[in-house]
Amino acid sequence: MASFIDRLHPLVLNVGLAVHNADWNWKNVNSPFHRLYYITEGTAQVVMPQTTLDLKPDHLYFIPAFTTHGYVCDSRFVHYYIHIYEEYESNILDQWDFPFELEAGGIDRMLFARLAQINPHMKLLSSNPDTYDNNPTLEQELRKNRQRALCDKVESRGIVYQLLSRLFKFARPKVVTKDERIVQAVDHIQRHIFETIELETMVRRSCLSKDHFIRLFRKETGLTPQKYIIRKKVERAQLMLVTQEATVKNVALALGYDDVSYFCRLFKKVTGCQPHNYRRSNVV
Repeated sequence: MASFIDRLHPLVLNVGLAVHNADWNWKNVNSPFHRLYYITEGTAQVVMPQTTLDLKPDHLYFIPAFTTHGYVCDSRFVHYYIHIYEEYESNILDQWDFPFELEAGGIDRMLFARLAQINPHMKLLSSNPDTYDNNPTLEQELRKNRQRALCDKVESRGIVYQLLSRLFKFARPKVVTKDERIVQAVDHIQRHIFETIELETMVRRSCLSKDHFIRLFRKETGLTPQKYIIRKKVERAQLMLVTQEATVKNVALALGYDDVSYFCRLFKKVTGCQPHNYRRSNVV
């Protein structure tokens, strides 16, 4: 089994230094990538459903992917930004609850500045999310990422690892499992998310009876195995709908659902809307 660090593949979509003068005001932002900020000057706010972050200098801020939020800025405000995307199957970052705010160290500003320096072509041309948070632009930024010189890729990944390490120091797994048999089952689901996941396979590997396995899985994760699998597949579908050109049918097939109507019903049950409407509301 691949180790945690071997499965963590963060890609930098955008990085740069932004200078605002009461012009960083946007609502209902919801993206398939994570945002990491370092504030250098001034104050602003990030407004989320459950909390409001007061952004202040010399602090790090993390906004998870698919977190609906808005920005409020009524004065001069300067910050470094990094947009981080995971394109591989593990989606390690999505499995953790990270702190929204951390006091930054002296080296953090240097790391942000260096990452921006070696990736000048990844600077945003506009702070308006509609100009960069859409399917064609995401695909373009991913192509830029892959076409960089090897030395820049290596250094960039090292910098991102260092910055993420600050967050991991205080992070907690979203699913806290104490039983190793359930840990293995959850890992199996993540690694086989694009396949039809058979409950019997996980039961057999756990060396438990079916009923005992289901009870233990629910105790450890809060969901039955079936509901957990559906949630994880729908989360992956959300990402695919925003970042890929695939049709809803092809997304369903890729995730192991031959019955597209059934997939759409599951998607609506989890997200509250149909896949077509979800894509239309998140891609311009």
